[in-house]
Amino acid sequence: MRKLFLLITIICTTSFYAQEKEGVISEEKVGHIYKPEETEATASKVNSLSKPEGFKVTKFAESLGEPRMMAVSEAGNVYVTRREGDVVMLKDGNKDGKADSREIVVTKEGAHGIAIQDNMFYLITVNDIFKAEINNDGSIGELKKFVENLPDGGQHPNRTIRFKPNEDLFVSVGSTCNACPETREENATMLRVDPATGERMIFAKGLRNTIGFDWHPESGELYGMDHGIDWLGDDDQKEELNKIEEGGNYGWPYVYADGEANKADEPPNNMSWEEYAEKTKFPQMLFTAHSAPMDLIFYRGEMFPSEYRGKALVTFHGSWNRKPASGYKLRTVDFENGEPTRSEDFLTGFLSEDGTSRFGRPVGLVELHDGSVLFSDDQNGIIYRISY
Repeated sequence: MRKLFLLITIICTTSFYAQEKEGVISEEKVGHIYKPEETEATASKVNSLSKPEGFKVTKFAESLGEPRMMAVSEAGNVYVTRREGDVVMLKDGNKDGKADSREIVVTKEGAHGIAIQDNMFYLITVNDIFKAEINNDGSIGELKKFVENLPDGGQHPNRTIRFKPNEDLFVSVGSTCNACPETREENATMLRVDPATGERMIFAKGLRNTIGFDWHPESGELYGMDHGIDWLGDDDQKEELNKIEEGGNYGWPYVYADGEANKADEPPNNMSWEEYAEKTKFPQMLFTAHSAPMDLIFYRGEMFPSEYRGKALVTFHGSWNRKPASGYKLRTVDFENGEPTRSEDFLTGFLSEDGTSRFGRPVGLVELHDGSVLFSDDQNGIIYRISY
């Protein structure tokens, strides 16, 4: 069992001359490194997870190392990327809610984001996107590179991809740093890629690291969860739910939330933070800082009660830069007329009540054909199934 309980308090004071905007700028930020102890996901702990009445959480597969993002084929096979640099295919042949076979079908260093469209398999590494046919037995044909020379990863190498229903492939490219002016314009963006030609364009920018994104099933609007800047204090920068629109600028690294200034980084062209904020789009909803939102999907299935259709499910990987710890859970986001209205906890308990230990860190989400939902835990190597 790995054990880690680490707490470091850091006080950051910035004081510098900022051209003629405001003279001397001086701010004090108190930050913490706080990592709860890692513990095993025993049956009693899993059974103790708090969830709405009628829902059940079970282990779909375990002993998977570090599983991350997932996709489901037309045949119902589950494909999961792992930090080990491969893709594992899981099959539930007898339909009992547990994988009864597993096979490594792809080995590719840096494999992370994954998508399936029209029986074609798509995989993204840090710099490239590959595609291949899915064979009748679920194995993957020869990977062919069709997008290359994406920016290097730096601090955020975890690329994700998802198809807009019946349209183009969207690619999230995180920033190379916590907060800085980027040297390549494709960093901290959402890209739009033609799946036939591989041609790409910047769809939106100013997104520090939007790993999870999906389209609302009724409005067709694209929503994504963006990671906030570290070291702005325990309660800043809050995590953001954004409506991601073509041509939109979402503020990173200069402004965040509803136009708050990141005083450590000055906008270009001698622009004030207020002037820069006027050119950006503000988030639709804010969440506890440093919770590390990972995946986001809209529920489209029939298994859950009808009021869950059109809700968003979001995984929160958990904090390291906050005391007390935050995240380590799943939340739902309600939508009315295509707009987010409120959010509440859906699945909690991975983090102990006193915040000193954890037995899971949720990452990827995928909906199965029967309407149940899988989510991965890259701490204990488990994929869980949520059923009703």
